[in-house]
Amino acid sequence: MDVIELLPRLHLLRFPVGQAYLWRDGEELTLIDAGTIGAGPVIAEAVRALGRAPEDVRRIVLTHFHEDHVGGAGEFAALSGAEVLAHRLDAPFVRGEAPGPAPRLAEWELPIRAEVARHLPGGSPLPPPSVTEVTDGEVLGFGGGAQVVHVPGHTDGSIALHLPAEGVLFTGDTVAALPPEGVLSRGEPVPTDPVEHTLIPGVFNLDRPRLLDSVRRLADLGAEVACFGHGDPVLRGAAAELRRAAAM
Repeated sequence: MDVIELLPRLHLLRFPVGQAYLWRDGEELTLIDAGTIGAGPVIAEAVRALGRAPEDVRRIVLTHFHEDHVGGAGEFAALSGAEVLAHRLDAPFVRGEAPGPAPRLAEWELPIRAEVARHLPGGSPLPPPSVTEVTDGEVLGFGGGAQVVHVPGHTDGSIALHLPAEGVLFTGDTVAALPPEGVLSRGEPVPTDPVEHTLIPGVFNLDRPRLLDSVRRLADLGAEVACFGHGDPVLRGAAAELRRAAAM
């Protein structure tokens, strides 16, 4: 796993499939998404390498229920005691009460999905001991007031997190970023120039028309920094890049 400082208070945790983010408020940390099965101990080690203890992570906010975002949530919650939060529509799947609905894949997505599946670990994730349900418009206690933005389409309960005081937006898989050659980068510095990014609406969705509406909603938030579930974050001029993605 790569650990990359994006901002003085924000680190990217990049896994073989997908990524998570660690936000710092003084002595308190917040984890946004939690990687695949087996990621819990890896995240704990990354937190220690940053000079903090896993117990400093007070909450794990999950953008949606897919396995590359929630696989390590129960593991890391057990290690840290962190509260796990998810939208009320995806929370039952995070708790393991039922399998979540499969995405409706377009023909062109099938080989991409097969390639991603090759890199996902087998088994079933450890469910968190409890999941706090959140809803659209709720404000969470980090980042100067993190606003929950319901962005259905990728899943019914997908959320983004907007930190207006910081100009930061976490989109989950509602938006993805591609480097110019169209291959997600690994092991390279995160580019800061907006022209280095190609943002696209997310793939592997339940409802693409609803997803496109959600991308447009995110573009209207005016964020300076945007962090995605897949692909390099945009660290400057994110709103303009999101508007281009929303027009696709």
